[in-house]
Amino acid sequence: MIGKSVPRVDAYDKVTGRAKFTDDLVPDNCLVAKIYHAKIGNGIVKSIDTSKAEALDGVVKVVTFKDVPNHCYPTPGHPWSVELAHQDVADRNILTGRVRYYGDDIAAVVAEDEITAQRALRLIEVEYEEYPVEIHPRKSMYGSKPPIHLDKKDNVLVRSNYFIGNVEEGLKESETVIKRSYKTPIVQHCHIENPISCAYMENGRIIVVTSTQIPHIVRRVIGQALGIPWGKIRVIKPYIGGGFGNKQDVLYEPLNAFLTTQVGGRPVKLDITREETFCNTRTRHSIEYDLTAGVDSEGHLLAKDMLAISNQGAYASHGHAIAANGLTAWRLQYACPNIKGEAYTVYTNTPVGGAMRGYGIPQVCFAIECFMDDIAKEIGMDPLEFRKKNLIKGYYEDAYLKPIAANTNGIFECLEKGADYIHWEEKRKEYTNQTGNIRRGVGMSLFSYKTGVWPISLEIAGARMTLNQDGSIGLMLGATEIGQGADTVFSQMVAEILNMDISDVHIQTVQDTDVTPFDTGAYASRQSFVTGTVVKDCANLLKKKILDYAKELLPEETRKLRLDHGWIMAGKDPAISLGNLALESYYSLGNSSVITAEVSEQVKKNTIATGCCFAEVEVDIKLGKIKILHIINVHDSGKLINPKLAEMQVQGGMSMGMGYGLSEQLILDEKTGRPLNGTLLDYKLMTMMDTPDIKADFVELDDPIGPFGNKALGEPPAIPGAPAIRNAVLHATGVAFNENPLTPQRLIDGFIRAGLI
Repeated sequence: MIGKSVPRVDAYDKVTGRAKFTDDLVPDNCLVAKIYHAKIGNGIVKSIDTSKAEALDGVVKVVTFKDVPNHCYPTPGHPWSVELAHQDVADRNILTGRVRYYGDDIAAVVAEDEITAQRALRLIEVEYEEYPVEIHPRKSMYGSKPPIHLDKKDNVLVRSNYFIGNVEEGLKESETVIKRSYKTPIVQHCHIENPISCAYMENGRIIVVTSTQIPHIVRRVIGQALGIPWGKIRVIKPYIGGGFGNKQDVLYEPLNAFLTTQVGGRPVKLDITREETFCNTRTRHSIEYDLTAGVDSEGHLLAKDMLAISNQGAYASHGHAIAANGLTAWRLQYACPNIKGEAYTVYTNTPVGGAMRGYGIPQVCFAIECFMDDIAKEIGMDPLEFRKKNLIKGYYEDAYLKPIAANTNGIFECLEKGADYIHWEEKRKEYTNQTGNIRRGVGMSLFSYKTGVWPISLEIAGARMTLNQDGSIGLMLGATEIGQGADTVFSQMVAEILNMDISDVHIQTVQDTDVTPFDTGAYASRQSFVTGTVVKDCANLLKKKILDYAKELLPEETRKLRLDHGWIMAGKDPAISLGNLALESYYSLGNSSVITAEVSEQVKKNTIATGCCFAEVEVDIKLGKIKILHIINVHDSGKLINPKLAEMQVQGGMSMGMGYGLSEQLILDEKTGRPLNGTLLDYKLMTMMDTPDIKADFVELDDPIGPFGNKALGEPPAIPGAPAIRNAVLHATGVAFNENPLTPQRLIDGFIRAGLI
């Protein structure tokens, strides 16, 4: 089954509308909760009057920041640690009277219906003491009065750095030294389904049904937020309508869990709006980079220096992990003897930065890959040749985190495929020295990406399998299907090991923390690699148990047994069907033993995936408009478990990358920090009319430590598109844009400065 493009196991239920999402599981008598958000960007609540809201007919309960448990808790979807140094920053409360960004959560209303809840919100009266708002991290990092968080007087959440070799000496020895600055925007995930949960109580326990990537982590964080034992909480995750990292954070589940305790355990639905999703969930961090590099007369990198300043927003969430992940990428892939990296993550009065597809690498890739083109232009070298001259060939490992290594490195094969598709050499020459308002160019970029989070953080996964009475297999995992096709891939893995048809593998897609094996969830492109390792081991254990049981049923001379499409084979001959063996195991009076297997493992390995993007664009200089003519991503993600699913992943990621490069940016009011385009009417996503034909290709090199030779693919497709498009515009016009997205206004401003308009 491995390597076959089998249809998704959830496809039929999804296209027929039978798949159950959170809103499909909400009971009819459910109460409705709505949140009162602050109308200032920084300050404190001096007074709050909820009496008029409480008096409204149909309002069941109103709670404010004065009513919630006084427990600070962390929200990111990271594994917990018993070691204090590895725990996330706990700086959130369920509700707050210290407003840190426009829209902060002050109070909540529970009512019999949504209209009543919305009316009640308008009756709440709040008086504020306002403080100045700072939305720029380069200013905020020097402090504010008062500080955004009292324990951080300079508003710097975390600072980190590293040194390899001697950058200063390397720069002195360089023939050419280049310095540039780059900036990436705040963007939103724009998944189809907004964050939604339903909370109720049974037998003194809180049950939360929620659209999340991390059910087991949500359970833990609810316990921390409410100050109750984690076993008193049960989290159920049905199908979810996309997450892209936004739901790799604990959002409003703790508030909803608290609210049900305030209304006698009645079910409470908390379904936030699209506007709230833009402002009050998580965003991709805006990060600013100052880069310096030195090259010798032949174009070899001798030294490079990075300063990164990340806009965290008002609360820690995933915090410095994003900027630090980008800092790690600065020392990978390109050979250089002298490297320095320094990063700051800074609190500001803006919506909170969290995880988003690529986890800091789309930002740093934009800076690095734009920089590589700028260096090549400065020294008069073809940018593809410059990269080839400096890329590490073959195996390499991270200088600081030794288990992270490119065990297979197909980047040169990826570059060859991409260049051939785009006709690189031909078009680089053809589009040289253009004039006129319409110009064309080709550009490229590349990336590297880790698979999972070990050794920076814990990697643990669990799997449970049962041989059913008919010889089929029941499969239960803590890893979550979030639309990426994980259920299909895991089913293929089981079918491969047990040598059966995938239709005989019945995977349970709903995760339930009461019964589901522990797994940290869907993030870091980890599931087919980390959870896949555990699935493989569990399937092999089940296989051994099945064959051991068969040996007890069969004559001694047939004990060299194997599984083959529902049969126990003795050599070339069928000995007993798997269905009959299963019936014996369940109902034999003499030897009844239901055959199951369960494995929970800490997976201590990591590997690096690589790839590239090539793009051809047409630029209308007077209109400031970019049209993508051709674009391709080529990935070295090891062995493809399901080639069709892999292609779909790449196409979806490429769409996100194009949006990141051309149009997506959450714009904030300078005085208040309020989002100005926080709706799908104003926030410009790529549509089908904007999207060219998307080409995906692969270099399949079996990774020796991947469970089936596979490695990361979920996030990498979203990484290289934006810098490839920018570099194509540079080739077309000669103008270097160092901030994305390349909107018409930004393009026209740049063309005016360059004298093209």
